[in-house]
Amino acid sequence: MSLDAPRGTAADLVEEWTAEPVVETTTPFEGIIFDVVRERVDLGAGGVVTRDFVTHPGAVAVLALRELEGVSHVLLIRQYRHASGGHVWELPAGLLDVDGEPPWEAAARELAEEVDLTADEWHVLADDVTSPGAFPETVRIFLARDLHEVAAADAHQRTAEELGIRPLWVSLDDAVDAALDGRISNSATLVGLLSAGLSRGRGWSTLRPHDAPWPAREAQRAQRS
Repeated sequence: MSLDAPRGTAADLVEEWTAEPVVETTTPFEGIIFDVVRERVDLGAGGVVTRDFVTHPGAVAVLALRELEGVSHVLLIRQYRHASGGHVWELPAGLLDVDGEPPWEAAARELAEEVDLTADEWHVLADDVTSPGAFPETVRIFLARDLHEVAAADAHQRTAEELGIRPLWVSLDDAVDAALDGRISNSATLVGLLSAGLSRGRGWSTLRPHDAPWPAREAQRAQRS
């Protein structure tokens, strides 16, 4: 049947962020950052089903880009992630856990806290819903350019896992190659690197304003409020 499916264009690729009716909601587990929620959902002809999912406040990631000797370089950081059991390469990132803070301001805060940088130019590079079947974490990846160092007196005092962050400037091409070669596995970092590689090839024409609409996050916030 799929071979006979209709053909479409980019104009057809619009996600519909509306939830089906919820019959019952319980919370089997409440954690420090996220909860596990169980809901009975009415799918109409599909019947009433029970689904568990992990709540999440959402997150931002920053692809900081600058030219070194005429070559575009991106800043990656290596950080320990206990849940995954490894030291992984990532973009600077963090949670949307400050009430009322716009996502791009959260991204600027995380860039300063994790790698002591500020940026004068911000754009939306890509959006990611990490695992829509069970872990609906919405992540917005920003492109940050025209970078400056944070004054030493204003530098963030890092603790815990952040204390061991290792920053590294890598050419965008090498970072994309590492992603395609399986040497980078963090999803937001993969999305950011591959999106940046494609966008650069199109003269950055795909970039969106720093405060562009974010349908997935806006819908989830409305549904969970």
